[in-house]
Amino acid sequence: MDAARPAILLRPYRPDDLPALVALFRDTVRRVNIRDYTREQVTTWAPDEVDPARWATLADRFTVVAECQGEPVGFVDLEPDGHVDRFFVHADRQRLGIGRAMLAAVVAEAERRGLDRLHAAVSITARPFFESQGFVVLAHQEVVRGGVTFRNSRMERRLDRREDASPAGVSPKS
Repeated sequence: MDAARPAILLRPYRPDDLPALVALFRDTVRRVNIRDYTREQVTTWAPDEVDPARWATLADRFTVVAECQGEPVGFVDLEPDGHVDRFFVHADRQRLGIGRAMLAAVVAEAERRGLDRLHAAVSITARPFFESQGFVVLAHQEVVRGGVTFRNSRMERRLDRREDASPAGVSPKS
């Protein structure tokens, strides 16, 4: 295996992952998304203190955690209607295939559930990745969070509906 591409393990979310995933989210937004957003925007988006109720939803959804060498390096959660809510890869682990692997697991789970599409509100920064994975822009939009305006894109990816699809390496939640 290429030394630059360590083995990626995809596994279901565990409640004890929460502190590490919140830290990963905050660090990634502040270090990666700062390329396309202002400091005020990224600190509003990824504040020092997060809403525990919003993050508790990870336990109720199909949530995939990517690990490299025993450390979380990415995560994604899928809502029942096909909405990809959070999708983050560690700032120091970008462009190593982690995002593609996580999205493949989400696509397989969505197909297993019989969904016909995935959809997401995608940051300016993440838009090229999502486009490379078959998502198309439905609309550009401005959203307000904490009194701060952000630009992003509503995107979707149509799925093949196959009865035999199963997530790649991740067991679905019951």
